[in-house]
Amino acid sequence: MDAAPHEEWPVRRLARVSAVSEAHFARSFKDAFGIPPHRYLLTRRIERAATLLRDTELSITEIAFDTGWSSLGTFGRTFRDITGESPGELRARVKAAPPAAAYVPFCFMSAAQRPDLTIAVSEKRRKENGDTKVP
Repeated sequence: MDAAPHEEWPVRRLARVSAVSEAHFARSFKDAFGIPPHRYLLTRRIERAATLLRDTELSITEIAFDTGWSSLGTFGRTFRDITGESPGELRARVKAAPPAAAYVPFCFMSAAQRPDLTIAVSEKRRKENGDTKVP
């Protein structure tokens, strides 16, 4: 998944590659990483997109498709839900900031910028809107 986050990685495919059942794979993955496989993949895609927004001049559309999104709208909405800002806002903020990143080790920068996906995006939206009902 890390080597090719732009690809589709349904649990069925991951379980087949691992030679275990889908249920066992999903349980084991969550035990090992703390989040389900889909959220892990989503985290990797958003991390990669944020890196490309900071470090390249590629268009937001190119970045969305390069990181595995099939819809620009879904990419933008998910990116905002997870990071708190749109892809364009992130790019503008980074361009306006002084280059202090040269003094911080890359591993620390990566960890600090990693999205928090311990809950589903839809759950996060409900909590932000004050909705306490469970679907």
